[in-house]
Amino acid sequence: MLMGQRDQAFQVEVRKAHDVRGTLARFWHYFQPYRLTLLIIAALIIIATYAQVLVPELIGQAVDCYLTPATRAAFAGAPPTETRSANCWYATLPADAGAAEYVAGLGGLILLIVGLYVGGAAIIGLQFFLMTYAGQSVLRTIRVDVFQHIHRLSLGYYTKHEAGDVMSRITNDADTIQQSLQFPLLAVTQGALLIIWIAFNMLTKNLVYALISLAITPLMFLATTWFSTQARQAFRNVRRRVGDVNANLQESLAAVREAQAFNREDENIAAFNESNAASRDASIRAVAYTSALTPTLEALGYVSIAMVAAVGGYFLLNHSDFFGAQMSLGLIVAFIAYSQRFNQPITQISVMWTNVQSAIAGGERIFGLLDTQPELEDKLTAPAMPPIHGRVAFDKVWAEYEPGQPVLREVSFVAESGQTIAIVGPTGAGKTTISNLIPRFYDVTAGAVTIDGIDVRDVTAASLRAQIGIVLQDPFLFRDTIMTNIRYGKPDATDAQVIAAAQLARADTFIERLPEGYATVLGERGAGISLGQRQLIAIARAALADPRILILDEATSSVDTRTERLIQKALEELLRGRTSIVIAHRLSTIRNADQVLVLKDGQIIERGTHAELLRAQGFYYNLYQSQFRRDVDFQKEITAPVMANAGK
Repeated sequence: MLMGQRDQAFQVEVRKAHDVRGTLARFWHYFQPYRLTLLIIAALIIIATYAQVLVPELIGQAVDCYLTPATRAAFAGAPPTETRSANCWYATLPADAGAAEYVAGLGGLILLIVGLYVGGAAIIGLQFFLMTYAGQSVLRTIRVDVFQHIHRLSLGYYTKHEAGDVMSRITNDADTIQQSLQFPLLAVTQGALLIIWIAFNMLTKNLVYALISLAITPLMFLATTWFSTQARQAFRNVRRRVGDVNANLQESLAAVREAQAFNREDENIAAFNESNAASRDASIRAVAYTSALTPTLEALGYVSIAMVAAVGGYFLLNHSDFFGAQMSLGLIVAFIAYSQRFNQPITQISVMWTNVQSAIAGGERIFGLLDTQPELEDKLTAPAMPPIHGRVAFDKVWAEYEPGQPVLREVSFVAESGQTIAIVGPTGAGKTTISNLIPRFYDVTAGAVTIDGIDVRDVTAASLRAQIGIVLQDPFLFRDTIMTNIRYGKPDATDAQVIAAAQLARADTFIERLPEGYATVLGERGAGISLGQRQLIAIARAALADPRILILDEATSSVDTRTERLIQKALEELLRGRTSIVIAHRLSTIRNADQVLVLKDGQIIERGTHAELLRAQGFYYNLYQSQFRRDVDFQKEITAPVMANAGK
């Protein structure tokens, strides 16, 4: 069902109108720093195009000026029998020129044509180099902008968008743009200029003959427009399907252990095959339009050449005027060459334009991501958070992830500076939401979260989070050395400070047993060490940052009893003097808290110390018996009065 909904969303997005002009304008904004390079490229395009337009003219002159009866008469030593064409502007031969002069003139003309071809090739090579330089520079800037932007987006964005699809914006879509910012873009630009220039030359030489030669052009443009539109929509769909494949692949790789544990390999493979087949079908559809366009335009081009040859040949063989102008063999040859050069860029543009359209589709996706506004942004005049003392207050806080579905309902509590607040409750009660509101990963729907009396929405998020430390249940470690992972929250820390933090977290014992010690490179997400060891490194990272407020989100729930004993003393030192919000499933992290908040269905239903809540024998008491009792000897933990009341 989910896949069907996603398919419908894709189809709606493919059909709706897209702002091509706006996307091209966004690209131009990125090219602004390379205006001089683009001006040089434009000049080279004009020179190369002029050379291509000049060649058919010179070929026509070669026929009319050097391969006429006058030429044969000169080689025979006889007087000329006709006047040389007035179109021979390149040749300055006298009317009674001899054979040697004709040979020299024809040889010079041939060398000029060859020089134009060679020079044009060199200019095109230089264009390609300069365009590659500018295009790669622009692409680098776009990638940097996207990478910076995804770090500015709120956490809520990533709960609604798959990581693989976001990655596809930087990889596949950027690669598509890269392929079009080089040769295809140059080919389209130069081809368009060549078409205009050739059409102008043909119309000025012989208007009626030019109109006949260009009669097929409207059909070619109609075919190009239709095929290009279809190809653009198809390529946009391809980009989305590729993003879907990447998202599926990324999720499968991240969950390979779960797939094997639950024997879900076949189902995962089937799901991947489905998304991969959709990508294949979209690609085939896009290529089908591209492939059909080229032979269609070539066929129309041959019809145009045939019309030029047939009409010109008829009037030439019948020695009749063509609408008041004398038809010559050189003119026919020139127009055939013009038609060939005119049709070639149309075909080339049609093929390359599909690449450009694909790049536009990729650009739309990238710019769409860049235009996504973070759900949480600093106020324009927001100051930096002053040094925190640590008083955290929730004042009638409501919070929701989806409109109309509150996760917290009028939650109020105060954690004085240096206090430890433990939060317990069943799954889904809203414990993690409280921890997310303090560093402002999400905003409250109503009420306020304040630190030292300052609303967290009134200061910059960076200055706020710099003074808050977080240790999660499943800590994320990078594919780097242990030293670098601990130093992540304080890049300027010395090696001695890193080692001291590891010692405080009781992580130094296992680190020193590793082959490379602190220089040991961890695998992806910390592969190579146990979950408990990863947790110790995360605690060392928090200790090194030395935050005034510390959030422990079930930080010890996944470690074994032996590892938990190792970190208890570390936590005691780490929590000392700091305001701490502890979300825990282990009694050892709750019983010494200054206050325990019991959450159920997003509301605080009980509060007090561990002993007070046990004596009350309410919800916490029942939760203690079902969930925490296994951690310690129940008989040693509760007081005699509680036991007496329980026996009544």
